Formats: sequence, structure tokens, C-alpha cells
Amino acid sequence: MLYGEYSHNMDQKGRITVPLKFREDLGDKFYVCKGLDKCLFLYSEKEWQGLIDKIAAMPVAQARSVQRFMFAGAADVECDKQGRILLPQNLRDYAGLNKEVTVIGSGSRAEIWDAQSWTDYIEA
Repeated sequence: MLYGEYSHNMDQKGRITVPLKFREDLGDKFYVCKGLDKCLFLYSEKEWQGLIDKIAAMPVAQARSVQRFMFAGAADVECDKQGRILLPQNLRDYAGLNKEVTVIGSGSRAEIWDAQSWTDYIEA
């Protein structure tokens, strides 16, 4: 289970540190995709496959929009020796990520937010 809130800085190359606690649950290779509310979702391989299976079980008319949204810009990522992942530019742009980011646990997934967007969301 992923839980907690962590503040990190994104470097100029678009790398962020994934909290050690999250890396243990997410595994060596995991997936990042567009999330709701202009954040990014991080899924372990197991959770990613479960998401694929759920969407595949939906009627095509409903599934296609979800498939396009979730999978078009998705990427598989691995942490480097410092525990960082490189976020693709298209995903950084979607989430409006600047230097300061907040990584939160959301049960079966983690979320990456621009720090100010997270603050605004919490205060709303």
C-alpha cells in the first residue's frame, strides 16, 4: 500500500526522486502515465496489468477514451542508482511540473503533482 506525502525537486533533466518506501512497493520497473486532476500516476507492473485488464473488459465505446488518455503518453521507467526516474517531457508538460514536486501515495498507486498544484488542490 502506497501512502504518505513527500516533497522533492525535479532537476533540469526532468528527473525526480521516488521515495524509498514507494520504490519498495513499485518494484524495479514501473509505469508512469497521465492521471486525473493534472497529475501523473505511477503503477507497479502488477497494478498496471490490472488496469489494462479492467479497461479491456469495458465496452469499446467507453474504453477507447480511457485507453487513449491513459496509454498514449505512458512510459515504463526504472530508478537509477540515486532512486530517480526520468519523466518524459510530454508528461511533465501535462502535469505542469516545475522544479518543486510532491509525490503522494494513493493506495494502489503513487501520484506526482506540481507542488503548487497539490497545495491548491488540498486547500480547495
